[in-house]
Amino acid sequence: MKFGYTILYVPDVAASLAFFEKAFGLSRRFLAETGDYGELDTGSTTLSFASQELALSHHPAGYVFASASEKPLGVEIALVTGDVEAAHATALAAGATELAPPKAMPWGQTVSFIRCPDGTLVELCTPVGG
Repeated sequence: MKFGYTILYVPDVAASLAFFEKAFGLSRRFLAETGDYGELDTGSTTLSFASQELALSHHPAGYVFASASEKPLGVEIALVTGDVEAAHATALAAGATELAPPKAMPWGQTVSFIRCPDGTLVELCTPVGG
């Protein structure tokens, strides 16, 4: 078994891709001509985005979409960086909402939390043990 990808269900796939490109410097790998599915190049595991309409076509009973939830969902995307403070500031400038500013943790990691315009919860962190 190998972890292949995470798909975030968002209101506007192109807008979410553009935000992640601007806020985190990630590169777009793919955007379907229909605009309802896209991927970012994040290393060995793909971060994907699908439209809420596409999600509902797979599971018509519905979802709790992050964009419609007042609070962040109980799942996060963690992005590892050597400079959490700079990444955090860049994300805020790109339109993210601050949930927790950068903080040094007792185990040596620095972490912060932001919420993307599409509702996604993102942890920015230094490598564990580094």
